[in-house]
Amino acid sequence: METPTPPIRIVVVDDHPLMRKGLAQLFSMEPDMQVAGEAANGADALAVCAAQKPDLVVLDLNMAGMNGIETLKALREAGCSARIVMHTVSDNHEDVSRALRAGADGYLLKDMEPESLIDAVHEILEGQVTVSMQLTSAMARALRGNETPPADIDALTEREKQILRLIAEGQSNKLIGRKLDIAEATVKVHVKHLLKKLNMRSRVEAAIWAVRQKKSG
Repeated sequence: METPTPPIRIVVVDDHPLMRKGLAQLFSMEPDMQVAGEAANGADALAVCAAQKPDLVVLDLNMAGMNGIETLKALREAGCSARIVMHTVSDNHEDVSRALRAGADGYLLKDMEPESLIDAVHEILEGQVTVSMQLTSAMARALRGNETPPADIDALTEREKQILRLIAEGQSNKLIGRKLDIAEATVKVHVKHLLKKLNMRSRVEAAIWAVRQKKSG
C-alpha cells in the first residue's frame, strides 16, 4: 500500500489582507497544497517560517518596514530551505535580478491568472527557477550583454518547436495542451526533452533564448 504524499506546505506573506487571504484561499482549494501560515510583514514571516518549516514561501516584494528582498535575505540567513517566490506588481527587470540574486526561486506578477500561478508554483517546487512569462522580453533585454547559451533549434522536433514558441508567448503547460490538443502531462514531457536538448535549466531560460532568436532571425 502506497504512503500518501504529504501536502505542499505554504506560507503566504503579504501586507495587504485581501491579497494574502485570496492567495491562502486559492492554495487551500488545491488538493496537494496546504496553507501552513500567513504573515503581514517580514518579522512575522521569519517567526512563522521558523515554526512551520514550509516547503514554499510566497513573498510580497513591496512591504512596509522590512521589504521583500530584505525578508528573503533574512530567511536565507536564518537557514530557511523552503522554495521562495516573490509575488509582486513590479515588472522592473532590476527588481527581478535583485530578487534572483538574493536567493529567490521565482518571480511572479500579481496579475497572473490563478491557473497560471498554480502551474508556476508546481514548476518552482520541481526545482525550476520560474519567472512570469510577461517578463521574458524585459529579461532578454537585461541579459543582452551576456553570452547566449549554446543551443541548436534544429535539434528539436516540430512538436518541441511548437511548444517552445508557445512557452515564449507565456503560455502555461495547461494552456499549451489545450491549444495543441494534447494532455498536460505530455506537454511536461516535451518541455523536459526540449530543455535537455537545448542544454537549459528552466523554461524561462528557454523563453528568453527563443525571444532572442526571433529578434535576431
